[in-house]
Amino acid sequence: MKSWILPSSMIYFIFTFLGYLTYKFGLSTQISKFSQPPLMIEILKNNLSVVLQLILGGLLFGTPTIFTLSYNAMHFGYSVAYLSSQVSTLKLILLTAPHAIFEIPAIIMAGVAGFKIPYEIIRYLAGKKETILTNEDVKEYPALALISIISIVIAA
Repeated sequence: MKSWILPSSMIYFIFTFLGYLTYKFGLSTQISKFSQPPLMIEILKNNLSVVLQLILGGLLFGTPTIFTLSYNAMHFGYSVAYLSSQVSTLKLILLTAPHAIFEIPAIIMAGVAGFKIPYEIIRYLAGKKETILTNEDVKEYPALALISIISIVIAA
């Protein structure tokens, strides 16, 4: 698990920054104005979908995990940039921090889970492991998934 926390975090934060720059430099179409805040159930459904895509992306050798992690991070960065142009910094922090405190680590952990299976397969093929998945690997994957899902539910 530890081996994928840094890469998953780096992907998320680099693409968050790129999403922020996309808005700041006008490289994308303007985001639609929020007429009303989304309902908790809508946020929960969307975030659970993202987490499941990240986790299950490992079954397709991690490619969907990379794309989902990157897209979600860009969307977050773009949204923060948009909101920063509409509200004060304090209000931006008050609007995003309670949600982001649980959501961002949950998404990163789901990314770690999505990279776990391909990583273990590569280690096996490289001759660094005798079996593809050890008992520890089999226990760790659902634990990462469960932690991510619980954190996303709390974030909503």
